[in-house]
Amino acid sequence: MCGRYYVDDETGREIEKIVRRTGGRQQGTDRFRISAGNVCPSAAAPVLIAARGGIDCQQFKWGLPGFDKKQLIFNARSESVMEKRMFRESVERRRAVIPAARFYEWNRNKEKNTFDRPGQPALYMAGFYERCPDGGRFVILTTAANDSMRPVHDRMPLLLERDEIESWLFDSSLTERFLKKTPALLERRAEYEQMSLFPEENSL
Repeated sequence: MCGRYYVDDETGREIEKIVRRTGGRQQGTDRFRISAGNVCPSAAAPVLIAARGGIDCQQFKWGLPGFDKKQLIFNARSESVMEKRMFRESVERRRAVIPAARFYEWNRNKEKNTFDRPGQPALYMAGFYERCPDGGRFVILTTAANDSMRPVHDRMPLLLERDEIESWLFDSSLTERFLKKTPALLERRAEYEQMSLFPEENSL
């Protein structure tokens, strides 16, 4: 799963490079300023989407309202997302990339683990979005844990390489292949600190 991640100044610089290279823009301003900090479900965060042939950066909220309007769906399983009527159209037409410096996961003992890729400017999580009455909202796709994630959790974000971003956003013929992708190995650091509010995953 993915229930919390972090963006920093380097994440912002990486977003700027991607958007400018493709002729896109950042929502509401020509200056690329990303507020560094942890991102939790329901919070707003920078998201990369396809727009007018380029890649735009927009601020969307993390999570879609659940069936009973009280739940928040912030992860969706890549293996079954195309079988879900409420998700299929978004994955087909409104794919997104969610940049992060790193993400966190807690094991069964509620010990915090940090995952990143040293030497890489950012992680790129695959997802999709919806246009809701209160603005854009996004969901992060998850897949089966790879060897670096398995000691902590059996799920992890579906991660893209930098050179796969445009293909994921623009080429629908490759969507099914990406949904079956095994993410690259990550570095794990265990901090062994208790989490006061442990987010429960709402994945469909």
